[in-house]
Amino acid sequence: MGRVVITGMGIWSCLGTTIEEVKESLYNGKSGIGVEEVRLEYGYQSALTGIVKKPVLKGLIDRHLRRGLSEEAEYAFMASTQAFAMAGIDQDYLDANEVGCIFGNDSSAKPVIEAARIMDEKHDTELLGQSFIFQAMNSTVTMNISTIFRLKGVNFTVSAACASGSHSIGLAYMMIKNGLQDVVLCGGAQETNFYSMASFDALGAFSKNMQDPTKASRPFDKDRDGLVPSGGGAALILEDYDHAVARGANIIAEVVGYGFSSNGTSVISQPSDEGCIRAMQRAMADAGVKPGDIDYINAHGTSTNLGDVAELKAIQSLFGEHAYAMNISSTKSMTGHLLGGTAAIEALACVMAISRGVIPPTINVEEVDPEIDHKLNLTLGVAQHREVRCALSNTFGFGGHNSTIIFRKM
Repeated sequence: MGRVVITGMGIWSCLGTTIEEVKESLYNGKSGIGVEEVRLEYGYQSALTGIVKKPVLKGLIDRHLRRGLSEEAEYAFMASTQAFAMAGIDQDYLDANEVGCIFGNDSSAKPVIEAARIMDEKHDTELLGQSFIFQAMNSTVTMNISTIFRLKGVNFTVSAACASGSHSIGLAYMMIKNGLQDVVLCGGAQETNFYSMASFDALGAFSKNMQDPTKASRPFDKDRDGLVPSGGGAALILEDYDHAVARGANIIAEVVGYGFSSNGTSVISQPSDEGCIRAMQRAMADAGVKPGDIDYINAHGTSTNLGDVAELKAIQSLFGEHAYAMNISSTKSMTGHLLGGTAAIEALACVMAISRGVIPPTINVEEVDPEIDHKLNLTLGVAQHREVRCALSNTFGFGGHNSTIIFRKM
């Protein structure tokens, strides 16, 4: 079994559009949440969303290829370009070697709805053109990214609710560990347009604190009133350790564990502390680490009443007394919830914590929920400095889509 390392990272998000911008936003507790009034006009209960800058692709990609890119594929392309550059991988390398592509993506609503409207009005498929199909398929990210970069390795999309990005990293890790690939581009992406989030809004799942949007996402706070939707993309280059050393790559951190589970319950939206525990246990067993080896947990922490409490109870059950010695934080307090792309950004947050020795905070907590043990270090308000040898990232989605990844300092 080979070792798997990270040699490149890239990001396009509401906290910034480069690794350095996002790093500073995370450590300074800066929120990327705002209000998009058009959502209220469309019929939403909440207009809160992550505000993500639209990429300018002209001059970067051929016009014909640009037409096939969905919103989330644009974010993924920008993040992937950064990740390849950081890894020292250029097009000559990609043309000469087999590099894989696995991304998490859970929806592509806008092109589907726009194509349906054209058909409802005109009743003529010839008016749709070719671009809609490449934007509308759930594999829009991987089919476009692999084509733009002319990739030759494994190529598929993971759709697993909030855990999509985490599973993409985990599956890339497994393929490299088992000798099936040397290098894999992986990550997650999520569209932000209002078409994509309407059904979530219908559940009443979103915060309605529109008076102060930067404080709307408040995991673990007693007055939290729901999650805040967001979008963007993040990418990582995972690589076989020996392969990375041989080509002189800069190694950022190591991926050492991947765990997964389902809840085993009959309620699709009900969080399960037992499901959380099984995913974490499996990841720790895979990594060969004990509870005392984990210094930081990037919690799923969505700012929902049931989910936040269930996850922290699961952590305490598994980690025992060590739960009080770790740092725990939810970076969704700053980014909002990127759904299919969320785990990829949170993986980057873990790697940044390892490389810099700084834990990103959980912002916006004025009073911790009384159901939460106040002795837990939830990294409230401000970043905290400490050595991070191992960081664990949790992602738990609807329907028991549970995934845990563990990263280690090299």
